[in-house]
Amino acid sequence: MTEAEVLEKYREAGRILAEVRTDAIKTIKVGKKLLDAAESIETLIQQKGGAVAFPTNISVNEEAAHATPSKADASTFGTDLVKLDIGVHIDGYIADTAVTIDLGNNKELVDASNSALERAIEVVRAGVDLAAISEVIEDTITDYGYLPVANLTGHGLERYTQHAPPAIHNRRTQSGAKLKEGQVVAIEPFSSAGNGRVYETGKAEIFSLIKAKPVRSPEARAILKDIDAYKTLPFAKRWLQGRVDLGLKQLETAGIIRAYPVLKDRGFVSQAEDTLIVTNDGSEVITRI
Repeated sequence: MTEAEVLEKYREAGRILAEVRTDAIKTIKVGKKLLDAAESIETLIQQKGGAVAFPTNISVNEEAAHATPSKADASTFGTDLVKLDIGVHIDGYIADTAVTIDLGNNKELVDASNSALERAIEVVRAGVDLAAISEVIEDTITDYGYLPVANLTGHGLERYTQHAPPAIHNRRTQSGAKLKEGQVVAIEPFSSAGNGRVYETGKAEIFSLIKAKPVRSPEARAILKDIDAYKTLPFAKRWLQGRVDLGLKQLETAGIIRAYPVLKDRGFVSQAEDTLIVTNDGSEVITRI
């Protein structure tokens, strides 16, 4: 497949995702079930001709990432700060986007991430040092009086790999890698009213395959069969059937899958993200209509 054909698949994923995001934002309302929102978004992706790149992340208030409803989740939105992180892939080529929906009173915190994303996009072009992007993100967020989340980053996107090099930090770094023409990256500022660092908490609802290998347990074998279509992309526990807890535990113990516990800060967090194709004179943002 030529580079042009690959980039067209990224663009198609981005076009679908932009449309889905517009509709998805409307589903985030006080009183609505988180599970209903996640499932409706994932269904919409498929109806529009895309494939779900990872479970719909719905992270609330102090949660920053890796939160998706369980199959039994009956919780509803209140006056929360909601991060909606969604992805679409076409034949493994991924578009990734996130938006923060403020159901409470957190406008400045939301503006901090949105502004950081806009300013970072202005800096992107082939040949730019990643440190320049990180500097702009940190300066913008701190100008609003908040902290960038130091241990979450933007990232590259590769076929069936959601988080590929390079890491695009939200805080200043030393000069290093430079962006290349045709590279596909996700810029992803996180603004924190807390410590600016996230930590793992609670039970994981999201997992991904590291490498398949033979297992004796029928529960584990059933899960490996179910997740084959996702390859190395993340999947949700709620997508599985059968004795799921036992099978997942066995696979994790054997080093066949990895778990993604919810990441939280000690204060509210906002997030903004778009996927870009790097060009010689800037970038093409593929997750916007």
